[in-house]
Amino acid sequence: MATKKMILDLDTGVDDALALALAVADPRVDLIGIVSSYGNNTLDVTTQNALDLLHLLGQDDVPVYRGLEHSSMTDHFDVMQVSKDIHGDNGLGNVTIEHAPRLAEKESGVDFIISAAKEYTDNLIIVPTGPLTNLSAALTIEPSIATQIGDVTLMGGALTVRGNVTSVTEANINQDAEAADYVFKHQHNLTMVGLDVTLRTLLSKAETKQWRHYGHKGQIYADIFDYYIDAYDRLGIDHRGAALHDPLAVGIAIDPTYATFIDLNMQVTLQKSSGDYGRTIGDNEKLLDEPISRAAIDVDAVRYTRDFMDFIATTLKD
Repeated sequence: MATKKMILDLDTGVDDALALALAVADPRVDLIGIVSSYGNNTLDVTTQNALDLLHLLGQDDVPVYRGLEHSSMTDHFDVMQVSKDIHGDNGLGNVTIEHAPRLAEKESGVDFIISAAKEYTDNLIIVPTGPLTNLSAALTIEPSIATQIGDVTLMGGALTVRGNVTSVTEANINQDAEAADYVFKHQHNLTMVGLDVTLRTLLSKAETKQWRHYGHKGQIYADIFDYYIDAYDRLGIDHRGAALHDPLAVGIAIDPTYATFIDLNMQVTLQKSSGDYGRTIGDNEKLLDEPISRAAIDVDAVRYTRDFMDFIATTLKD
């Protein structure tokens, strides 16, 4: 039985699709909405992807809210070629799925975050798996929600390992480092699920092959994630499989015992001229203050991937 409400803030690409399926599958949370973000593709594409995936999974009752179209420091957004290489031109491994009958809500994603925070307070979990632009905007408009939201577990950053954009910068943080810095410095009950742990949770075609036996939904999801696995191999990211970045954030948000954490007040570096931009690191000025955030530094990958596969099976079986 669901004990918490969950909002996913997705730039809906391949691993976001798995995060969505996991949130739908786990009975301990009630998915009350998705806020879309630019990132893996444009806002129009990621919004439609979220709607279409919900339709595929039989979850048309879950509303989707449009977030912001570009970073807090720019006036437009262009999809990076590496995002297309990894997620496909449509964000979902170039797999075509049926369009949802439902449209995105008229209420903005930022306003939805604020209203949900006030309604559900400490029973609310927010999981951003893309840029932190939407949450930063909500905190700027309504600072009080920083202490009202029960849990924010984000996928992004790298504390103990190299980044995947530069040697210190992870892709989601890099999209809007200024917004990320604001969130890290203001949002309480914040958990960073970064490359430190997501790169340890891999899925291969041995697992997606199982999904193909589940029917139509399983075949679609296997096609989507196989594209991701092939991209990891082709680009030399990992030849053993592809990382469960976004689904791990959802899993840890629901069950923190999957991970080991370090409590740490954090910041994001913003020095573009020196190249020290987008690094998630401890805030020296707040080392003696009570921590408002923590970072996952290790994960029980065996237990997590086993549970993930079990939950996904319940969602993907026709």
